[in-house]
Amino acid sequence: MQLQVMNSPFNQEQTELLNRLLPTLTETQSLWLSGYLAAIQSSSLQAAPAVEERPAPAAAPAIPKEVTILFGSQTGNAQNLAKKAGKTLEERGFQVNVSAMSDFKPNNLKKVKNLLIVVSTHGEGDPPDNALTFHEFIHGKRAPKLEDFRYSVLALGDSSYEFFCQTGKDFDKRLEELGGTRITPRVDCDLDFEEPAAVWAEAVLAGLSEGESSCPSPAAASVSAAAPAESVYSRSNPFRAEVLENINLNGRGSNKETRHLEISLEGSGLTYQPGDSLGVYPENDPELVDLLLAEMNWDPVEAVRVKEETVTLKEALSSHFEITVLTKPLVEKAAKLSGNEELHQLVSDSSRLKSYIDGRDLIDLVRDFKPWSSSAQEFVSILRKMPARLYSISSSFEANPDEVHLTIGAVRYDAHGRERKGVCSILCSERLQPGDTLPVFIQHNENFKLPENPETPIIMVGPGTGIAPFRSFMQEREESGAEGKSWLFFGDQHFVTDFLYQTEWQKWLKDGVLSKLDVAFSRDDDEKVYVQHRMQENSRELFQWLEQGAAVYICGDEKNMAHDVHNTLIDIIEKEGGMSREQAVEYLADMQKNKRYQRDVY
Repeated sequence: MQLQVMNSPFNQEQTELLNRLLPTLTETQSLWLSGYLAAIQSSSLQAAPAVEERPAPAAAPAIPKEVTILFGSQTGNAQNLAKKAGKTLEERGFQVNVSAMSDFKPNNLKKVKNLLIVVSTHGEGDPPDNALTFHEFIHGKRAPKLEDFRYSVLALGDSSYEFFCQTGKDFDKRLEELGGTRITPRVDCDLDFEEPAAVWAEAVLAGLSEGESSCPSPAAASVSAAAPAESVYSRSNPFRAEVLENINLNGRGSNKETRHLEISLEGSGLTYQPGDSLGVYPENDPELVDLLLAEMNWDPVEAVRVKEETVTLKEALSSHFEITVLTKPLVEKAAKLSGNEELHQLVSDSSRLKSYIDGRDLIDLVRDFKPWSSSAQEFVSILRKMPARLYSISSSFEANPDEVHLTIGAVRYDAHGRERKGVCSILCSERLQPGDTLPVFIQHNENFKLPENPETPIIMVGPGTGIAPFRSFMQEREESGAEGKSWLFFGDQHFVTDFLYQTEWQKWLKDGVLSKLDVAFSRDDDEKVYVQHRMQENSRELFQWLEQGAAVYICGDEKNMAHDVHNTLIDIIEKEGGMSREQAVEYLADMQKNKRYQRDVY
């Protein structure tokens, strides 16, 4: 649609400029511009002097609009963004209720007039654990027709997965089907979510502010003033932390390499609780970077722009961009820089493209579809920002002030004729030495926390590196003198070489900090035994613990282990509780709703 001088308030020159600019804007840029213009208009209206002073008419004072923000979060990103949006709206005079989807009563939905959804997508297009019940309600027959209802969705995801931001898309579509009207269009965020999330929040604020009072209420001002001071370091401003120790936990002859890192947080002001994660920004393997530079015949010291910064091409490829993962959006953008007909055919075939990107990286792409005529600047401009790696913290801050410990398994495998390496895990295992530094931040996770009551029994299931958060649990309980019973199920390949933190667990067991320990080492016998088998062997006692109010925690691989453990829990509840399958499923769902069943899975 073209602007015309006759149907707009702009002159000829302004109209021509706008007609050149507007068609080039992305959806995110359009949203930002809308919010920006609305904010300017709002500020101008507030600053406008009164024409004459006269007594205000007798009318009810303006009441800030009520807004409900619901989040579905697995690692804490969606929750943090929801809270941030809520704080911003409160400061602008809105009455805001921020809640996890699992804590929101679905029947109250018909009472809500303004709803903001902030939700991540977990696994292969699945809702996070604390969004399951609400997602099921919304898509069920009991979902109400929504009249005079406005909403907007912020979706978080990872574009390397096929069902990118699927949960957010599900909510967005369903709320429209139920009669809702969008405050502003849904925004889908990749791993680098902070900027598009801020754009979405501004657009939401502009949409909600239409016709509403934007002056902060006294209550909102007092809440803001009382907010505790936070560390200046965050995901967008990581702390450069010194590595104190870097130890291989596996014994000689093991098929695995698991690194134990001790990192100093001194001077950062960063704190954490058991269950939180540490975000680490890694650097790409120098050999892989040199290989890419040689393949493209690029000059390593050529200057390129990365946002507002100018760096060498080698630094950009080493620290700023992801080069080990192919995504559908990346290959599609690359095709626009190439005249290679085979690449264009690949992009046009979704099935072939999905198969191609699995297990391949940027080196494969540039080798397979030569020649490339684009400049280095054009090429790096299509790359995805280096995403942070999140690792479950394996220490208690109370027991280790100003330190944080990590348990990281080195990732190495072969695919498509080449050896592949995990970016961060191999940095830690092969190149990181004590005295080196890492850019880090704390990722708080309210969805994986010790019970508030220290007397509550806990059952921990964490094979392999899934042991990490449970080491922090035990350190915390030992430090605080918590008296609740604790039971660990741990598994790995071999007892002799792979029993991570063995002496610590045996000491906690001896001292009574840990009440019960069951282990499964799958390669020590002819028949493979895993943690779920040990749970089945102890089914009667395990169910007794559940009946006594025990909280269950699972950490580790989602696709296999967590799925098997989940089904095993249902089997045990069904058998020992004398329930039907449906009743057992409901029993576990109630535990999850009451925060007695929590998972940190990946």
